[in-house]
This record gives sequence, structure tokens and C-alpha cells, in this order.
Amino acid sequence: MALVYQPVMQLSGILVSLLGWVLSCLTTYLPQWKNLNLELNELEIWTMGLWQACVVQEEGGMQCKDFDSFLALPPELRISRILMFFSNGSGLLGLLLSGFGLDCLKIGERQQEQKKRLLLFGGMLFWISGITAIIPVSWVAHSTVQEFWDENIPDIVPRWDFGEALFVGWLAGFCLILGGSLLNCTICSTEVHPSSVHYAVAEQQDHCQHLETETRP
Repeated sequence: MALVYQPVMQLSGILVSLLGWVLSCLTTYLPQWKNLNLELNELEIWTMGLWQACVVQEEGGMQCKDFDSFLALPPELRISRILMFFSNGSGLLGLLLSGFGLDCLKIGERQQEQKKRLLLFGGMLFWISGITAIIPVSWVAHSTVQEFWDENIPDIVPRWDFGEALFVGWLAGFCLILGGSLLNCTICSTEVHPSSVHYAVAEQQDHCQHLETETRP
């Protein structure tokens, strides 16, 4: 059964990790990390991302403006940029390494130990990529909650709320961690190759024949 389920788990881990990596890249460039709905003008919705701030108007569509300076950003947005870049890079490297370590790939078929190492490193990179994707979105969400319930801010001042990109980032991190776990689970399963079985049977037959010749009078 391990011979059947192991390639399926490997492909499932790669596909789930690929989905998480795509969502992580999407989270990095989405401008909806924070949403702001003005009560005075309900036809406008302000959004803020890592790279730009946008205003969505019911009649005029979306208009965005890039941030002028990296140093002028709040600390959570500055660190989030770095962590999301690191998440995307480690996820891409994990896809490359684990892709060459798949059993269904004929390249390096006789070097099973090296293929297992590639899968192990790929799975660990997916874990790192998932964690570094969850940290920035959780940090921005935490700071948004603190600002929303800050009693020092007057009630008439509009408050920022969660944007869609935060939920996409959480899903990306979960998919990356799940995909890496599936790949590492396949390494723990022991696989018996047909060549080794054939060699063991032949050796056992030779040993039996040698005993028979010795016991004959």
C-alpha cells in the first residue's frame, strides 16, 4: 500500500504547496490588507496594502497611489514586505527542490537517498515559507485590532478593518505548511524496491542449495 500512496501523497503535497505559494505571491501585491469605510461617504472605500493605498469609488472605479518612501511606512508594513519576499523566495526554492525529489520523476531514479533529502529540504522550506507568510498578516491584523479598540482615538475618527488580503495570506500559510507536512510524511514511510527483493530471494535460494549439498551423504 505504501508503494501506491507514496506518489499520491507527494503529488498532493506539491500541488497544495504550489497553491499556497501562488496565494502568498498574490497576498504580497494585493492592496486590500486594510479596509476603511467612511460613514460620511459610503460610496468610497479606502484600502491599504504593502505597496500602495487605493480608493474604490462606486462610479469612478479604483484609483491607487504608490507609497513615496519605504522608511515612511509603519513598522508592521515594512517588516511585512521583507517577510513576504522571504516567504515567496523560500516557497519557490522549495518547489524546485521537492520537484526533483519526486518518485515519479525518472531523473536520479537510482539515487533514492538524495531524492529523499531533496524532499526533506523542500518540505522544510515550505514550512518556513508558510510561517513567514502567517507572521506578517497576523501582525497587521493584531495592530489593526489594537487601533480599532484604542480608547484614545475619538469615536468620530474612522477605523481601519481587516482586508481580504489577510485571509488570503492565512490560507497561503496553511497550504504551505500542509504541503510540507505531506512531503515529509512520505519520507518516513519505508519503501522496498523490487530489485532488493529479487536479490534477497536469490540469495536465500543459493543458501538453501548450499545447505542441501552439504547434508547429502
